[in-house]
Amino acid sequence: MVRTKRILVIVMTVVLCVSGCQWFNKSAQKPYEQISPMADEQKATLLKQIERKYENPEAHYQLGKLYHADGMYEKAEFEYRVAMGFDPVNYKSQAATVKVLLDKGEKASSKMAADIYMNQAGVSAESSLLLGKAFQKESLDDYALACYQQALGLAPNSAVLFRQIGYFYLGKGDRVRAEENLRHSFQLDPYQPEVAEELGRMGVMVQIPRKPAKSDNFLNKLLKKEEAQE
Repeated sequence: MVRTKRILVIVMTVVLCVSGCQWFNKSAQKPYEQISPMADEQKATLLKQIERKYENPEAHYQLGKLYHADGMYEKAEFEYRVAMGFDPVNYKSQAATVKVLLDKGEKASSKMAADIYMNQAGVSAESSLLLGKAFQKESLDDYALACYQQALGLAPNSAVLFRQIGYFYLGKGDRVRAEENLRHSFQLDPYQPEVAEELGRMGVMVQIPRKPAKSDNFLNKLLKKEEAQE
């Protein structure tokens, strides 16, 4: 009887160990080991595009985003860097690289990369604006705001930049700073129906002139083109 009990104890212990190991292995699986069929299809499509034309920065970036979402950080970083290799001013890939380094726990490398990209974008207000939008898309708000401020330093009378900063603060729930920047934007260019509407919702009464202003037109077109591609 004693021997039988010992055998039962041993058998139960083995079963528990095996079950525990199986549970541990399942719980230790990384998110990218449970990929949705849709993600697989998207990856397959992008890989075919890359096979047809390897020097396709957008395909590499999009593939990197899928890897990034699945937790495959090394592959994501590789694709982002390939995209930048073919398009050195691929701001989306620059911001995504900063983000993936941060997600990998490499804070120092992430900050270094951000500083490099911001320094490169510092040659023009346009570049700083686009990099700022890319950072904002990656939820890297501190870097996004720093880029917008950098752009303002280069184009201090830009209604577009004040508008962008106003919307940035509005998205963060900071209505005081949002109103301040939107007011300034409207003063610089009073022909902005969307800004007038937003200010109206804040209780600020403004009037749109009959003829549109011609200043700041290049930044406006650039921003609209970028938004259309998103």
